[in-house]
Amino acid sequence: MSFGFLGIQFGWALQMANMSAIYEYLGATPDQIPMLWLAAPLTGLIVQPIIGHASDNTWWPRLGRRRPYFLIGAILSSLALIAMPHSSALWMAAGLLWILDASINISMEPFRAFVSDLLPQSERTRGFAMQSFFIGLGAVIASALPWMLTNWFGVAASAPGTIPTTVRLSFFIGAAAFFGAVLYTILTTREHPPADMAAFQRAKAASRGIRAASADILAAMRSMPETMRQLAWVQIATWLGLFCMWLYFPVAVARNVFGAPDASSPLYQQGVEWAGLCFGAYSAVCFAFAFLLPPIARRHGRK
Repeated sequence: MSFGFLGIQFGWALQMANMSAIYEYLGATPDQIPMLWLAAPLTGLIVQPIIGHASDNTWWPRLGRRRPYFLIGAILSSLALIAMPHSSALWMAAGLLWILDASINISMEPFRAFVSDLLPQSERTRGFAMQSFFIGLGAVIASALPWMLTNWFGVAASAPGTIPTTVRLSFFIGAAAFFGAVLYTILTTREHPPADMAAFQRAKAASRGIRAASADILAAMRSMPETMRQLAWVQIATWLGLFCMWLYFPVAVARNVFGAPDASSPLYQQGVEWAGLCFGAYSAVCFAFAFLLPPIARRHGRK
């Protein structure tokens, strides 16, 4: 049930390691990159609560509650991943990033509730651990994929100043991995229908419409546990740093470490690929350290 996260992480990791470089290949200047990246945080802010509310109130006889969103998001995300390296202008790449991030969120958000839906309380920790495993594995492979294609498989460099062949192939592989992994989860899991279908339909009817959905989302935010409110401030500070890294680390490595004068230099591609390998190492360290957090928390407390 968690295998789909492997594919979803391909969608995230490929864009984190390569989108800033893709923008510069298409002529973006450093001061334009933050605005071009707005799709990532805004789609999460807007799409996630909408999809979470919608999937709570969905039941399809053949696909269940969460799996329709897995399938729709996987199809759209895979198409966006295939189209992204064919971008011929900045506006096209930026528009595809909005489509890609919205689509990934459509698949990802219901996955978080999937474990709670299907597993008893005693097995949920193991279920979330498996999600973390596939997230880490997907991030490591996807981040390092352009470097691997160049150094392990001998994929030749492309014409200077164009989106490299390794990046194009990585996005195509990512599209196949995304769709294949999510489809595997859809085909190998079954969801349980609501115990009282009549009551479920009444609740669904009561929450229908933009006003009712907005009221439900706001009510959930107001009733948020105190611990989650405290963690929200930590998350705000954390994501400020993470987005600075994701936006500028690959192009900074290419220019300042490898000495590329601009995006048309062969050194630029080498630097961006090395930065992707660094992102893969970062994901591997985060993944390994995640297994140490529970015993550390038990010994010293969660704070």
